Amino acid sequence: MEPSGFAHWLVVVIETFAALFLLLLVLLVVVVMVVWFVDRNQTSNSVLRNFPVIGHFRYWFLHLGEFFRQYLYSSDREELPFNRAQRMWVYRAAKNVDNTNAFGSTRDLRGEGVPFFVNAPFPALGDRHLEPRPVTLGPYSREPYQHAAFFNISAMSFGALSAPAVRALSRGAAKAGIWMDTGEGGLAPYHLEGGCDIIFEIGTAKYGVRTPDGKLDDGKLLAICAHTQVKMVSIKLGQGAKPGMGGLLPGVKVTPEIAEIRGIPVGEDSQSPNRHLDIGNVTELMDAIRHIRDLTGKPVGFKAVFGGVEWIAELCDEVHRRGIESAPDFIIVDGSEGGTGAAPQTLMEGVGLPLHEALPMLVDMLIVKGLRERIKVICSGKCITAYDVAWALSMGADFVNSARGFMLALGCIQSLQCNRNTCPTGITTQNPKLQRGLVVTDKSERVAHYATNVMHEVGIIAHSCGVEEPRQLDRTHCRVVGDDGISVPLVKLHPYPVVPQAVVNS
Repeated sequence: MEPSGFAHWLVVVIETFAALFLLLLVLLVVVVMVVWFVDRNQTSNSVLRNFPVIGHFRYWFLHLGEFFRQYLYSSDREELPFNRAQRMWVYRAAKNVDNTNAFGSTRDLRGEGVPFFVNAPFPALGDRHLEPRPVTLGPYSREPYQHAAFFNISAMSFGALSAPAVRALSRGAAKAGIWMDTGEGGLAPYHLEGGCDIIFEIGTAKYGVRTPDGKLDDGKLLAICAHTQVKMVSIKLGQGAKPGMGGLLPGVKVTPEIAEIRGIPVGEDSQSPNRHLDIGNVTELMDAIRHIRDLTGKPVGFKAVFGGVEWIAELCDEVHRRGIESAPDFIIVDGSEGGTGAAPQTLMEGVGLPLHEALPMLVDMLIVKGLRERIKVICSGKCITAYDVAWALSMGADFVNSARGFMLALGCIQSLQCNRNTCPTGITTQNPKLQRGLVVTDKSERVAHYATNVMHEVGIIAHSCGVEEPRQLDRTHCRVVGDDGISVPLVKLHPYPVVPQAVVNS
């Protein structure tokens, strides 16, 4: 190309870009003027009315703050629902890398409510350390279930979770020897893919086992329980993050596959009733447990968030009237600090008892009523680290479930997008482009590592306390910091109840 020709071409390009720039500048000025006029004359927003155009930056910064706060502005111990120190512990456990720290703890060991464990002066030697012993659930069912692992995957539905997330959890659970709860969304093929033990949950909408009018379809339930992986059935009465409200799956997540599994219309919001249509009191709950256990032969229990335990006392009295075999095989107590994909903030923050109150109340009531050995206690609600789990075992739980712990193991970055179908890590979205980020083979290994490492470190705590296996931990092994910064024994804060003589003699 001749120099003169090149210069001419360069001039044309520059002039074209200059014209485009001027055009864009004019358009920008027009848009700003229109936005200014609309903001100045609207009546619904005071900030935009007084500060047109620039007021929009406030909302932009508020939105960006959700993402940058955890990286730039928050300290390791101040963020909620899980702070950076907790999340990093889970990430390292899931990656199976060194989980030690240097120089000292950043945890405030004098903060009110902080639990810590009392070490024995002469702990058991390494060769005395035992693996967790199997616990039998449902001794009066046709197919009792024996399970050793005390840390398992809590209820998370397919629909709330993506297919790759469910597949990774299923495979990881099988590798770690733990169970996986389906949540209320029904049994998907992805739950069965890994070969792990399954707890099938029946929610208030009875997804997956419902008739067209929302009642229990015995045939569908029998077909699900025919899978040998399905070990128990859980009746969901309530959930800690939204007591008194049924599950909510936004319509944007209701794909044809999810709609078929649940038995609901495609693309419509899926709102479960706030309770089972056929369970309105303790008697009807006991009838439902008996019916499902007789029908399926599996151990049957229920999940609830507690506002008190008076109704548990009523349930125990009903068990004694009907016979010990009629008792629920397990109770899952969910604390009000539990998580969810979508719930009103009012219910999430202001209704239901937290786990540190509800768990001892339930355990103590079962002791008083003489049913502690018959009814196994499973707890859930923000238990993601080893000392969370050890505390729950000390308080009396037989098993501890975690949902968000395993989400973090899958790679969750706590972006708080679970209810928007925009999860950047592919865990809680039905968008195939975002799901691509979750590689099942990699994340299933992390799930298995996380479960294994949690149980291993709970074992370390147990051995330090002088017991041979984690379920031997009790309230004498833990202390809790009071409001004066001084700790008190857990057994003093929650003393074991005195069992009535009539119960002892029964």
